[in-house]
Amino acid sequence: MGKVKYATGIDYVQGSLAKPKKRDGHKCGEYLIGTHRTAETQNPDCTRLYIRTAQTYDRSTPLSTKEMRIRVRFTAVAAAVKARKNSLEYASSDQAAFLAQKDAADGKKTMKAYLWKICGDQYDAEHPQG
Repeated sequence: MGKVKYATGIDYVQGSLAKPKKRDGHKCGEYLIGTHRTAETQNPDCTRLYIRTAQTYDRSTPLSTKEMRIRVRFTAVAAAVKARKNSLEYASSDQAAFLAQKDAADGKKTMKAYLWKICGDQYDAEHPQG
């Protein structure tokens, strides 16, 4: 196993160092992914560098019907959340309802999470699973 040593002043890198470029319908290059182990250990070597081919993260199967439904739901709920967040019509009632449920055991802790729940429940009521 090789050891990774970065330049002076760089202790470690966590994340993608390089990604393949997409040109003319194909990908050129490879993924370089640096990791840093944070768990306690006796081993002083806590950095790793992985090289993956450009096709590593390409999908090998077509989207299923369930995945397509999930994507459609996500898009619709995201648009509803954005519209409701910017609407003055619901501002005061949403704020009051959010504060009322915030401290409950299963309450949403942020306004955005609360709006996602409200709009998601509304979407599910309008589009029952068949």
